[in-house]
Amino acid sequence: MTKQPGDSAATEPTQASPDADEASPERPGAGSLEHRGPTSPDAASPLAAGTPTAATAGLLAPGAPALGLLALGWLAAMLWSTRAVIDSAAAGVTAISLSAFALPGVISAALVAGTAFALFGAELLAHRGRDRSTLRFVAAVASGLLIGLAAAFAINLTYADTATTNVIAGTTAAAAIIGGGIAATRTAPVIGAVVAAGLGTLVFVVAFSWARDPLFDLFGAGETQESLLSAAKWVSRTESLLAGLVAGLLAFGYLTWSRRRAARRSDLPGLRWPAYLIAGAGPGLLLLVAEVILRVGGRRLLDLAGALSEADAVAQTSLGTSRVDNGIWVLFVGALTAMIAFGRTLGPAPLDEEDPDGE
Repeated sequence: MTKQPGDSAATEPTQASPDADEASPERPGAGSLEHRGPTSPDAASPLAAGTPTAATAGLLAPGAPALGLLALGWLAAMLWSTRAVIDSAAAGVTAISLSAFALPGVISAALVAGTAFALFGAELLAHRGRDRSTLRFVAAVASGLLIGLAAAFAINLTYADTATTNVIAGTTAAAAIIGGGIAATRTAPVIGAVVAAGLGTLVFVVAFSWARDPLFDLFGAGETQESLLSAAKWVSRTESLLAGLVAGLLAFGYLTWSRRRAARRSDLPGLRWPAYLIAGAGPGLLLLVAEVILRVGGRRLLDLAGALSEADAVAQTSLGTSRVDNGIWVLFVGALTAMIAFGRTLGPAPLDEEDPDGE
């Protein structure tokens, strides 16, 4: 049988080169990241796209120190304002009622601050090349615990010694610790986007309080109870809608900034659309988690406030329902806004080279 020109390469053994088992610069070897299995600790995150040749470097969240400082400043401002409100009130039932009204804002601020500071601590490990999952989780939780203990100590030291002080301190510490656990995930850019968007959303909600009275008049609040309830519903929906837009735009802006920083280095993975979806929904999720912490850790304070009178009980129930609705609205509107903003950055799909007519 006549031997074809290509048969020699297929049937005859070739002489092995002394360096055949070593990876060359042109061809990735067996030890390169491209050949590692999905269980490798350096495998790319499902939220990232691209060549995972520097997975550890891709975990970095830009601006983590600034986010940590801003979140701590916001927590300090919320603790100070809550103390001022409680101290200005009369002792007894008024202080309990005002504490119940102020506690949700303190818990949300502590949750964001614990997440931001823990993210900064995890980033320090990543910069030092010690980004192991267990070590990152321990460092993040320890950072959240540090913030929680510091906040609880400040509350017990500066607040008046009342029956509600320990409740405020305990729930604040729990929120910060839970925030540390949230920051332990390996998708640091997404967590950074959630922190930035969540912090911006909390600031917006406080700033929106200046516009509530004009909006009540705009939506037809009058002397009747029905008109007041209708106006309150529309004001709440407007606030939730605008807060969701702020959350989605901030999350998109942060991830776009992170993606542009990563684009300067070709070895860093990019971000897929689920990252924008999670980041946009993140502030709403934080608000819902804060509500769970409030209802579990602050149950005693809420019960005391609701037992003051029938009107207080109705007010606490109404406020709780409003907070849950607000969190759900921010979650969905934020996710939708981030996804729409990300979709507008995508170009048209490339045409198949074998089908020049685009059919």
